[in-house]
Amino acid sequence: MTAATPHTPAPRPDAPHDLVGIGIGPFNLSLAALAHPLTELHTAFYEQRPAFHWHPGLLIDGATLQVPFLADLVTMADPSSPWSFLSYLKSRDRLFPFYFAERFHIQRAEYDAYCRWVSENLPGLHFGHQVDAVRWNPERRLFEVDFTQLDTDGEAEALGRTYTKNVVLGVGTAPYIPEPLRPLAEAPTVPVIHSADYLAHRERLLAADHITVIGSGQSGAEIFLDLLRSRPHGREKLHWLARTEAFAPMEYSKLGLEHFTPDYTRYFHALPEAVRDGLVPAQWQLHKGIDGETIAAIHDELYQRTLHGGWPDATLTPGVAVRTAGRVAATKVELHLEHSLQNTRSRLTTDAVVLATGYRERPLDEMLAGLDPYLRRDSSERPRINEQFRLVLDPSVTGAGSNVYVQNAERHTHGVGAPDLGLAAWRSATILNSLTGKDPYPQPKRTAFTTFGLTTTESRTHRSQTGERGNLIQLKN
Repeated sequence: MTAATPHTPAPRPDAPHDLVGIGIGPFNLSLAALAHPLTELHTAFYEQRPAFHWHPGLLIDGATLQVPFLADLVTMADPSSPWSFLSYLKSRDRLFPFYFAERFHIQRAEYDAYCRWVSENLPGLHFGHQVDAVRWNPERRLFEVDFTQLDTDGEAEALGRTYTKNVVLGVGTAPYIPEPLRPLAEAPTVPVIHSADYLAHRERLLAADHITVIGSGQSGAEIFLDLLRSRPHGREKLHWLARTEAFAPMEYSKLGLEHFTPDYTRYFHALPEAVRDGLVPAQWQLHKGIDGETIAAIHDELYQRTLHGGWPDATLTPGVAVRTAGRVAATKVELHLEHSLQNTRSRLTTDAVVLATGYRERPLDEMLAGLDPYLRRDSSERPRINEQFRLVLDPSVTGAGSNVYVQNAERHTHGVGAPDLGLAAWRSATILNSLTGKDPYPQPKRTAFTTFGLTTTESRTHRSQTGERGNLIQLKN
């Protein structure tokens, strides 16, 4: 059983698209699902991988999403969509088991299976297509998108080109490996792997005598817990290191979560560039901490191993940075460590390293090199992005009704919610509303109890009465 397909006349083969999506991760998959019922739109989405997969190396048994199941591809914009998580359950005859399971946070593996169901049934998705370049064609007043069609082995099979009025970039993020560890991660003889590849190397890691996990976020915690549960009592031989001053819980209070609302996103976007740049790193605990249940499970497991006397052979040390690293003999790694608060240094010899060091936005410059003359940049040479997730381009492009939208490449302009699954459907709806010039997905006027900033009725009344623009009332004690 698949979701219903709206009846729409097939476009001419040579007709330009209204929208071409580059990359098919959850965010562009969300956009494709919400665009599906808009029959006036001719869309196509391209992805170089042969099929959809969402963080396959981190689908650890029991690991759950950190957002509720309502943060699927469509529900927060259109709860009646046939592409919702509940529709997926219904198609699998699993609604009643899910109902009785009473789970608000589903397992990652189930979210991956849901997204694959959508990707396998939604039309207009082209896997095995690598986009090579995007250019503006001023004569046709359209974007040219060049791509290479790949065979099942990832080898080039054919070249192609399509034209489109609009482009949306959803190329995702790439695993980040700190500079001191990059040579070791590229060496085949020593298992120094990023957490993105954890499950593929899990058995090899468990065979190592001593294992070190680096990184204090959710992935690092889940991997440390999985390794701990798999090691013999008293012979765990695990180290867990982190740069942060503590293995800190994620901010998960209800008002704290309002930083992941459209209200906060709009507030953040309106702040000065320098203020935004200082704010994002200071908010790390909103999205880089560890959920309380995982912290509790780690402590419970460690405590359980003390019941018969002795302490587990597991060392958990925050506040530590890896200065340099190198190989010892052929099979070991030596990490040169520095404690930031003690101002002390030490060495750690280990047999395997898991780098839970996060992800970075993929650079867009190479793909957008053909658009460079039209791009407008900020003081740090990053693309400027407006409130509707559009790159700020030269009026010769936007005046033709053409735009480039971005998904999860706008943290510097839209804040910590950029990579959050809970804002995926809202952002997709915002893009489609902007692209169509209509309101196929009406947006809520208010989404948070918190009022971010001094944009009060009193200050707006003051400005209208005095004729002043942009001046807030100064509050006096």
